[in-house]
Amino acid sequence: MTQTGPSGTHDELERGLTNRHLQLIAIGGAIGTGLFLGSGKVISLTGPSVLFIYAVIGCMMFLLMRALGELLLSNLNYKTFGDIAKDLIGPWAGFFVSWTYWVTWIVICIADIIAITSYVSYINADIPNWVPALVTALVLVILNLQPVKFFGEFEFWFSIIKIVAILALIVTGVILLVTGFTNPDTGTASSITHLWDHGGMFPFGASGFLLGFQLGIFSFIGVELVGTAAAETKNPQHNLPRAINSIVVRVLIFYIGALTVIMAITPWDKLDPALSPFVTTFAYAGFSAAAFAINLVVLTSAASSANSGFYSGTRMMHSLAHDGHAPRGFALTDSRGVPRRAVFFSTVFVLSSVPILLLGDSVIEAFTFVTSVASTFILFVWSMIAISFIRYLRRYPERHRSSAFRTPLARITPWAVLVFFAFILVTLSLAEDTRLPLLFTPVWFVLLAVLWQFTKRRLVKNGQPLTAAVDLPDAAHH
Repeated sequence: MTQTGPSGTHDELERGLTNRHLQLIAIGGAIGTGLFLGSGKVISLTGPSVLFIYAVIGCMMFLLMRALGELLLSNLNYKTFGDIAKDLIGPWAGFFVSWTYWVTWIVICIADIIAITSYVSYINADIPNWVPALVTALVLVILNLQPVKFFGEFEFWFSIIKIVAILALIVTGVILLVTGFTNPDTGTASSITHLWDHGGMFPFGASGFLLGFQLGIFSFIGVELVGTAAAETKNPQHNLPRAINSIVVRVLIFYIGALTVIMAITPWDKLDPALSPFVTTFAYAGFSAAAFAINLVVLTSAASSANSGFYSGTRMMHSLAHDGHAPRGFALTDSRGVPRRAVFFSTVFVLSSVPILLLGDSVIEAFTFVTSVASTFILFVWSMIAISFIRYLRRYPERHRSSAFRTPLARITPWAVLVFFAFILVTLSLAEDTRLPLLFTPVWFVLLAVLWQFTKRRLVKNGQPLTAAVDLPDAAHH
């Protein structure tokens, strides 16, 4: 029920997203800077074995998203991952998950803005890095002050641009392979044999293969956006399963298909890890105009990814305030259902991308550092989703049995996912450029533990329940 406050403010979000919005948000959320820029660094670490890395991560993420989908549809009062963790694990879990997910997306926004500066410098190296960073942050604020339907339309069309660009890359690559295109400058012919002729599929052995997971996981942050968007989606019982079930196809086409073509056109050891392989592939093939066009596409992709992250972060802040875990003012929405104060609060932190760029030695170093922080935080959120599913199976076995969207191998799936995430944490500790960001994680959770104690005392003092009842709608599990 919507609560109305002064000056027409409310504290409820609007269900303004349609099926086509959700489908494209699901696709667009998984296609961002992790693929367009970060995959170059992954390829430099692993070689062609990056294809196996994305396949393994994609399978694990599909299993996790199936569990998340069943959880969301088991109780339509769940609006965020924090709601799920709070109800199934405890109030502290909801607090930790919500705040960690908020900071994850703020960090991802910063990573996307850093990536945008890289794309802009490709167009004009004379533009200072802080200029595109500041402009992007301001554009994000303007976009997120619009009704959610506008956000859905923006993501719909920009996701289409990303999809068309990747499909065009794949089609062009196949044509170059079939025709035996030869680079006029280097004399290198396009060939599928490039996948194993330059040191084999595993040129750096097991160690290189394992190191690829720590950066590869960042590319998949965003697949869970369908869960965040479900709170503002019409008919989630129909639309959510369709979006989740499309994950496997998306991974096969957009990750494995695109990177296979890239490494067949351009030998993997000729790709510059500091640049987007999508751009350098066309440049290497002698299509400078196409490389310029692709650079514009990946720039808009980063802007789209940043917009999705900013949207997700502000909605999580709204949820935190609604539960009394953040200042109440952040729960207020305007007459169009937009949490304006949460938007402005998140903006302050997103603007930290400017000093990060000014202090860093290079864009790719700043990008690697920031993405490693985001990966560590999101692993915690994803793990809490898996633990919540384990608790759900134990507490509500009848809901699982009657679910129209049952998770495959439900008793095994969450445990397999948790073991995989533990493995990712180990790989993050192996490389020097990801080890330092990993050390920031305990500091964050110590801070959260202190904040939780203060929040808990305040809620008890004010007579507010630590956890609100999350009732099951009559038709939620049918």
